Amino acid sequence: MSNSASTGTPMAAGPLTRAVLEIDEYVSGLGWDQPARLFALVDTAQLRSEEPGLAARLGLADDAPAGALTPIEQEELPAGSPLDEFLGTIAWPDAVAGCALSVERLMLPPSAEASVPEGLDEKRLAKWVAEHPERQEVRMTVGVLRGGKRESALRLREKDAATEVLTGSDLVPGLAEALVATFAE
Repeated sequence: MSNSASTGTPMAAGPLTRAVLEIDEYVSGLGWDQPARLFALVDTAQLRSEEPGLAARLGLADDAPAGALTPIEQEELPAGSPLDEFLGTIAWPDAVAGCALSVERLMLPPSAEASVPEGLDEKRLAKWVAEHPERQEVRMTVGVLRGGKRESALRLREKDAATEVLTGSDLVPGLAEALVATFAE
């Protein structure tokens, strides 16, 4: 991953927003139809002082803004394991300030949600959404800090450009809550 200074990430954004946008840009470079990707977020200054060799391999600049976060991709998530169940098994070491997850999903616009048939189980609902003519593919990157602060970036496949990425703290509240829970003591 490259550092924020060389990307289109606005330097005025807070550290968590910059980290989420950096992850979005990195995953975007891998193309679509990717598996979910989990990242630890570590304090950049702390990483440089405690792990200078790793910091050098990651190309971390000495002039990173105060509070900057460095995303470190974790091992691939287990295939076939429901995401919520997998997240329930995570325990982060104290050195991890936060975490982020990037995942692709299908979504419907609010206008189509009213037409969802009642009584569908999860599998039939997923099939119904996948066949709906108004479905949209979206990549959601959600980051959280230990204290509960959260940030999200959404990228639609049909508008796949850095200038079209939507950010906000409450865009994917359920996923943000699941990530915050990985820091529960």
